[in-house]
Amino acid sequence: MTGIIVVVVVVVVLLLAYAVLAYNGLVRTRNRIDNAYSQIDVQLKRRYDLIPNLVETVKGYAAHEKSTFEAVTAARSNAMQAQESGSPGQQAEAENMLSGTLKSLFAVAEQYPDLKANQNFLNLQEELTSTEDRIAYARQFYNDTVLSYNTKIQSVPSNMIAGVFHFVVREYFEGDPDATGPVKVEF
Repeated sequence: MTGIIVVVVVVVVLLLAYAVLAYNGLVRTRNRIDNAYSQIDVQLKRRYDLIPNLVETVKGYAAHEKSTFEAVTAARSNAMQAQESGSPGQQAEAENMLSGTLKSLFAVAEQYPDLKANQNFLNLQEELTSTEDRIAYARQFYNDTVLSYNTKIQSVPSNMIAGVFHFVVREYFEGDPDATGPVKVEF
């Protein structure tokens, strides 16, 4: 009889230990997702800060391209609003629109050889290219972390712990499926 009680106690302790480890693993992964998302925000803020300088530089050479400048400014504003209040899906959609308007801005810049040789423009172009690469990396890391987390909360037996403690599936930060690639900033 005492042997059965010992076995039951050992099984209960092992189950509790597993539950604690599974819960802590889910919390750790959820926190990793939050950190990864904040890294995307940091890079997007950097991008938002570069855009007005870029627009002003191009504006000096192409003052008659007012609609392009307004579109870039509006897309930047929408992306910043989505960053503050939207889901990853809404934010990704706004970012994709901003990327499209930046492509238009660089198409305008292509028409002005003096602008392409301007050192300030070249520096901004390099900064934006670097930032776009960082954003792509941050999005990839975020999505990889979301994949790992979603797999954990949907797999047996950790899905039972996830259900009890209300861990929910996270949304991916998806790019524009119609985009042909990153913003082109080379001339």
